[in-house]
Amino acid sequence: MWDYTDKVLDLFYNPKNQGTIVDTNEPGIAVVFGEVGSIACGDALRLHLKIDITSDKILDARFQTFGCTSAIASSSALTELIKDLTLDEALKITNQEIADYLGGLPEAKMHCSVMGQEALEAAIYNYRGIKVEQHEEDEGTLICTCFSVSENKIRRVAIENNLTTAEQVTSYVKAGGGCSACLAAIEDILTAVQQETTATSKRLATEIAMAQEKALDRDRTVKPLTTVQKITLIQRVLEEVRPLLLADGGDVELYDVDGNTVKVLLKGACGSCSSSTATLKSAIEARLQEQVLPTLVVEAVEAI
Repeated sequence: MWDYTDKVLDLFYNPKNQGTIVDTNEPGIAVVFGEVGSIACGDALRLHLKIDITSDKILDARFQTFGCTSAIASSSALTELIKDLTLDEALKITNQEIADYLGGLPEAKMHCSVMGQEALEAAIYNYRGIKVEQHEEDEGTLICTCFSVSENKIRRVAIENNLTTAEQVTSYVKAGGGCSACLAAIEDILTAVQQETTATSKRLATEIAMAQEKALDRDRTVKPLTTVQKITLIQRVLEEVRPLLLADGGDVELYDVDGNTVKVLLKGACGSCSSSTATLKSAIEARLQEQVLPTLVVEAVEAI
């Protein structure tokens, strides 16, 4: 026995919106249907829609299903979810939303929610005059010949539902559930999807970090730093530089900040070093311009 939720059982025993919609040729109203699956494969769904042509809204939705408890409950749930939505809004409904409406489905029955999503798409494409067989997911290499599932479809469902194993793919789209000859190919697809997802995540993380850095730079330019903020940032940079100077027997101390002029005291070896000017420019001024303000200039002062 499957572990069905109360909602699934309720819609199985008391399905809502079961049946067909008769086209009465009412002005401004269109009646269409979309169907997926086949009785030979064990599950089939025909979804009927009544559409207001002017507003592009779904006025009514009904279904005819041949299948198990999950198939009937998923179809009933779908009709409830899409009523009063525009067609574009309805197309955004995912199979996971159907499952969530039911309080969840056993993983081995998730293909029922996928079937509902595909029947909805088929009905809307039928209304808009788009041939479903030309849709991207139906093109490409056929991976599962038993259930006619393409590589593009496996990739899409895997990405949308975070699938990582061939067994999960079988639960969602039935691919691999027949002769099992395609399981190795499914595993290869999942590996490729995971690699692409990881690469995309890293790229997005890099782009976000760069955007945040640019935003900070922009804020520094647009919003002038207060004196306290400027001194705090300057002090932080000097603390980063100090270990380098201390290693050579020198040191640096913030003396004053006058507008964009940063006055510092060079101590120890730095104070008597002939290359102290280079130290100011390369080790201190360059960092301050990069991390605080590009207009800052560093000057050395003598201790009083």
